[in-house]
Amino acid sequence: MPERPRISIKQLLSSDSAQEVCAKGWVRSVRRGKEVSFIALNDGSCFASLQLVFAPELENYEQLSRLATGACLAVVGALIESPAAGQRWELQVSEAQILGNADDSYPLQKKRHSFEFLRSIAHLRPRSNAFGAVFRMRSELSFAVHRFFMDRGFLQVQTPIITANDCEGAGEMFRVTTLDPLQPPKKNAQVDWSQDFFGERTGLTVSGQLQGELFATAFTDVYTFGPTFRAENSNTSRHAAEFWMIEPEIAFADLAADCQLGEDFLRYMVTYALENCHEDLDFFNQRIEKGLLDKLETLARAEFIRISYTEAVERLQKSGQSFQFPVEWGCDLQSEHERYLTEQIFNGPVFVTDYPKQIKAFYMRMNDDRKTVAAMDLLVPRVGELIGGSQREERLDVLQARMAECGVPVEHLDWYLDIRRWGSCPHAGFGLGFERLLMYLTGMENIRDVIPFPRTPGHARF
Repeated sequence: MPERPRISIKQLLSSDSAQEVCAKGWVRSVRRGKEVSFIALNDGSCFASLQLVFAPELENYEQLSRLATGACLAVVGALIESPAAGQRWELQVSEAQILGNADDSYPLQKKRHSFEFLRSIAHLRPRSNAFGAVFRMRSELSFAVHRFFMDRGFLQVQTPIITANDCEGAGEMFRVTTLDPLQPPKKNAQVDWSQDFFGERTGLTVSGQLQGELFATAFTDVYTFGPTFRAENSNTSRHAAEFWMIEPEIAFADLAADCQLGEDFLRYMVTYALENCHEDLDFFNQRIEKGLLDKLETLARAEFIRISYTEAVERLQKSGQSFQFPVEWGCDLQSEHERYLTEQIFNGPVFVTDYPKQIKAFYMRMNDDRKTVAAMDLLVPRVGELIGGSQREERLDVLQARMAECGVPVEHLDWYLDIRRWGSCPHAGFGLGFERLLMYLTGMENIRDVIPFPRTPGHARF
């Protein structure tokens, strides 16, 4: 078969005229009739497959009509209007070449598989309908993240993956070292990290925020979008050891401006998905989460309520609802509390602000009451927390006192304190886990199903 330029199936199905074309892709199904056979061909460019029509006159008709699901084909033929319902075009094949065969051991023979089974074949699951839709949306929405910030004049900064700092202070970092794990060099009975590759103890980053703050004091509005890591031995549906974070940082901004940026960003992403991913969203709406489209359209139009943590606690205590975890001032709000606020009390998205200082990080700005910090969480129905952020502490003396109170070693963050010494300014930012956002937009319930190759405890095979 002579080489011809390939046209994607997405382009072919949106064509406005019949033409002679070349298509390439993978077989989704084969139907053999008495006088003609049909193959559904998909190349991943869109959810729908292209119907190929094979007549017995084809030289390799017998071989083609017995192809198994998963085989790879290159075909040439006439794109014509289809007489069948549910599709506008079909391809009358005049030439066909089998590029890669498949046999009955191909694991995606059935039309429906459990997500648990598909996780066990993560290298093949992108060829399934559900994961084709997931990863097209992931790609499309990744572009939308950059477009949102670029349209607003933000600078993208690539913060380091290897770092000597634990931004969250949780200590749950993956260690990065070249030292012999069995016989590391020691000094005073402790591991001598000065002999390690970087000359100190380092790990994989949990956040690019601290470095983002440095760039915000030079470029005003910046954002990071990259991989982050947590060595948390958790097997829940919402946790992964490697995930992607979106972290904007804005100078000359307070907590109110931070909330507004979070609202604008989420509304933009939801609207973008509705306008640009409708085919895949229709699938999720029908097969994954009934009412997904209504949920997203409602959020795109919703008013984002803002209340203080103190008011949220009072509302929950007065609700009469019996919670698994009792609500008291000073406790961290649990998922059940967050969902009750968004689904029962306000029926929409809610910013909860000004949390007790003892449950928040050292870098959050101390409020005048000395009991709370200028922090915010954006809560949404059915999920709970989606965004977490704060106004940062820009006052050197207050930040130093807070670090001492939280037990954060000053000597490891002297560079972070420098931007409070020279040209300090009010600034704020937030973090949003990209996978959490994808779960909300697709209705997928497990974070492992919105990451191409999930990394969780005991799983790093593919």
